[in-house]
Amino acid sequence: MNFRCVFHLFFAFLSCNPNAVLASDELPVVLVTWKYPEATIGAWDSITGSGSAVDAVEKACNICEDNPSICRDSVGFGNKVDDRGDVTLDAMIMDGITHDVGAVGGIGRVKRAISAARFVMEHTRHSLLIGEQAAIFAHNFGKLPNESLQTERSRNNYETWSNNRTCQPNFWENVTPDPSSSCGPYSPAEPSSREILHELDIDDHDTIGIVVIDEDSNVACGTSTNGLSYKIAGRVGDSPIVGAGCYADNDVGGAAATGNGDIMIRLLPSYQAVENMRRGMSPSEASAEALSRSRTNTMNSVVPSFLQTKKANMELHVMVIVQLI
Repeated sequence: MNFRCVFHLFFAFLSCNPNAVLASDELPVVLVTWKYPEATIGAWDSITGSGSAVDAVEKACNICEDNPSICRDSVGFGNKVDDRGDVTLDAMIMDGITHDVGAVGGIGRVKRAISAARFVMEHTRHSLLIGEQAAIFAHNFGKLPNESLQTERSRNNYETWSNNRTCQPNFWENVTPDPSSSCGPYSPAEPSSREILHELDIDDHDTIGIVVIDEDSNVACGTSTNGLSYKIAGRVGDSPIVGAGCYADNDVGGAAATGNGDIMIRLLPSYQAVENMRRGMSPSEASAEALSRSRTNTMNSVVPSFLQTKKANMELHVMVIVQLI
């Protein structure tokens, strides 16, 4: 097996000649967040076969969407529910050649959210479809199966959460009764000191993010997730937002990030990192600068990020985990 299929398992760092450009024998490249070897190998098989970079992105995400248990149950159906007990997915795919993007947010009854996003990218003039109408589009146009995203585990998770009398965690603030000790229903209350960031356990959220560069140096990226556990129904995170979940540009490279999506939407770290590389920063410098912006917001967030550049100062950050204080 080529090393690019497996080096993400080691949270590795690879530094190349700082004055070099990727040689043809160093391509293609596949980078996937977290320890998802099946998804990485699937993308690699696609890109080294007849598939494009976009094909490889979709393939990796489909593997996680079809088999959530091999991707820590952070992607696809089951497990994570919103505060009404429903399972919804967010996904995005971006083509670095054209900057075309397709995304879906809060989509239910469609297991392959990244495939629905690709239909949006390739067959509409839009970039993002949401909710029930996104599902109808995926069913009617994309012919994707109309199927439940619930499992016994997701139903049990919701029952346990809703029966604990305090519904913790939840994501309400400035409401009455006190959301830290009540399940609601809530009403608006006078604003108090705003709690900017909820503490998130690594297993309460997450995403598959992927960046692929093919043999012709074409870049694509994608994301897919089932979002935060017990999110407020209707919430959409960073994954389907261009520049937050991921960003790809054929002239520069690509980036993807995962963490607290409600913070990342405000700061667009993936876009910022790619633009930093465009200005000549190395990937490590680019990611550090992009993530440092959140310090001004007195946040305490873990944002894993990885980057791939095609230009000078080559470094492959398979997983850079930054603790922001």
